Amino acid sequence: MPNVYLMCGKICSGKSTRAQILREQFHAVVLSVDEITLALFGQNAGDQHDTYVERAEAYLYRKSLEILETGINVVLDWGFWTKAERDEARQFYRAHGIPYEFHYIQIDDAEWRRRIEKRNARIAAGTLDAYYVDDGLAAKFAAIFEPPAPDETDIRITRQGE
Repeated sequence: MPNVYLMCGKICSGKSTRAQILREQFHAVVLSVDEITLALFGQNAGDQHDTYVERAEAYLYRKSLEILETGINVVLDWGFWTKAERDEARQFYRAHGIPYEFHYIQIDDAEWRRRIEKRNARIAAGTLDAYYVDDGLAAKFAAIFEPPAPDETDIRITRQGE
């Protein structure tokens, strides 16, 4: 039976990198909210961004079922930043009898800031298509993110500055 791997962590913590590792390891399809919203709206979603993200997530939940029905594993590459979002995902896949694993990428603040700077530099240089994270957006994400309790995740990876 195919499996769903759910990436949990702050923006710039390494979720997409982990998602690609799982894609290769388990021959999975990666479904990314950022990929869809950036493709459709670029950096210009404005006040509608949260609405677009909610719609993309709902679509990707449905699409994941279609992919899983073909026997292919799925990686959901979005943050699952709140306990409520993680609970919703668990309930969704349990209701469909689909096994899942939460992978939490934990990152210390110094490494998180370093990664944001590196990401923003790559975006500015045109070598990365991702959301630019200014101080306001970083503060918003930091305020929203609810670190999962140990019993909420199956795999916990810690990233620390060097």
